[in-house]
Amino acid sequence: MAEETDGIQQSRLPSRDLDAADRRLLGVLVEDATVSYAQLGEAAGLSAPAAHERVKRLRRSGAIRKTAAIIDPKAVGKSLLAFVHVDTRGWGKTPELMDISRYPEVEEIHSVAGDACMLLKVRTEDARALEGLLARIYDVPGVVTTRSYVVLSTYLERSVQPHTTRVWPSTHEMVKPIY
Repeated sequence: MAEETDGIQQSRLPSRDLDAADRRLLGVLVEDATVSYAQLGEAAGLSAPAAHERVKRLRRSGAIRKTAAIIDPKAVGKSLLAFVHVDTRGWGKTPELMDISRYPEVEEIHSVAGDACMLLKVRTEDARALEGLLARIYDVPGVVTTRSYVVLSTYLERSVQPHTTRVWPSTHEMVKPIY
């Protein structure tokens, strides 16, 4: 069972390891969660009823946390994507700082190791709206500084993928010398 530590939700692990068929199902669902069980089963090499049962089990185990629509940011007027590093005095994750999650512009909040305490992924209408959000963040007691990284172009943005890389290429395989 998932435990919560200091208000931070821990990842729930599936009750058993995912097999190849589970990963194939998840691979199809992550691309389009609206496919029928017949289509899903066909893509994963299973019957429709078997695909349905596996999806139900994946939901019960927590491997599938929820099904959601992915909205085009421009369609809702949030074309500016930025990552904001937040530095605080003391422990970064305070109830006051976590309260910024009430703003719909804040998509993700991460407690991180490194040169910042917290990392935020935010989408706003424009630079002025980002400035307003940063002002709200600076109003939080304990916030010392922020560093914002405005995204110019996005080349890859995707949800968690079900497959893992089993063997990483060695460095000499990745870079071919010119000479």
